[in-house]
Amino acid sequence: MKKHFAFLFAATLLGLSAFAQTTYPTKPVKLMVGAGAGGGTDIIARMLAEKMTESLKGTFIVENKPGASNTIAADLTAKAAPDGHTILVATNTGQAIAPHLIKLSFDPMKDLTPIGLVVTVPNVLVVGSNVPANSVKELVALMKAKPEDFKYASSGVGSTQHIAGEGFDIAAGVKSVHVPYKGSAQAHLDIIAGNVQIMFDTTSSAMGQIKAGKFKPLAVTTAQRSSELPNVPTLAEAGVPGFEMSTWYGVFVTTGTPPDVINKLQLELARIIKLPDVQAKLKGLGGEPGNISPDEFSKINRQDFEKFGKLIKQANIKM
Repeated sequence: MKKHFAFLFAATLLGLSAFAQTTYPTKPVKLMVGAGAGGGTDIIARMLAEKMTESLKGTFIVENKPGASNTIAADLTAKAAPDGHTILVATNTGQAIAPHLIKLSFDPMKDLTPIGLVVTVPNVLVVGSNVPANSVKELVALMKAKPEDFKYASSGVGSTQHIAGEGFDIAAGVKSVHVPYKGSAQAHLDIIAGNVQIMFDTTSSAMGQIKAGKFKPLAVTTAQRSSELPNVPTLAEAGVPGFEMSTWYGVFVTTGTPPDVINKLQLELARIIKLPDVQAKLKGLGGEPGNISPDEFSKINRQDFEKFGKLIKQANIKM
């Protein structure tokens, strides 16, 4: 009798598990993006939404919540119902940098659970086509001669673009004015118009303007050159060593989401990233598609949180 009861209990659990796996999603799923439409995060989120809608037979909708260094979207996700129907497409801006600059009402390390890494991309130093500099050396010379003429844009205070700009000023011995925006797309308009001269944008966001000839790429801020910009030197090669910056894009859900739903999303994300058209799109954005486990991504998230915390404190960066 006990064995029969145990068998029925186990079968019930398996049935519930299978039910959870086959019925998710049960309602529209929101993919929260902490930046405006047209930026790198938005591009990646819309690609994921399209693929997940096809394969999971549900409705996946991107919601843009720009501002506060990507943390508005993160806050909404952290406080959402833990059922997997609110997903955060995040960068290390909101997850690892902003928490050291902004007083948050949630803990990004505890209230958000990593699902997986989508892609890692370099930040690239770009100037508007009307800036008379075709190399980092020429740009530095201009900035030292007329420091009041140079402003650099970012997608928000505490973004990787902001931190990269501050790091460049220190490493190159120059001074420029930071102009934050609510996303890269708005910043692009002012760079093209000549109102702002410089940006350390992600390749995923800047590549379209680079290909259109509206941005001049002078250097990538990673240790190695970008496969999509093979003729663009690294900052170290361009004569400004000692500073590196890259941006990752990852997926998170509200902590407390059922393990079956988390597992389903992890498997689905891993499948999507391996699709040939997705690989081509991610590489076309200048990125390296994610090929690590969720546990490894979780470690990167924690390591970046600690690394940027130390850097912000050392450089005395304030909001």
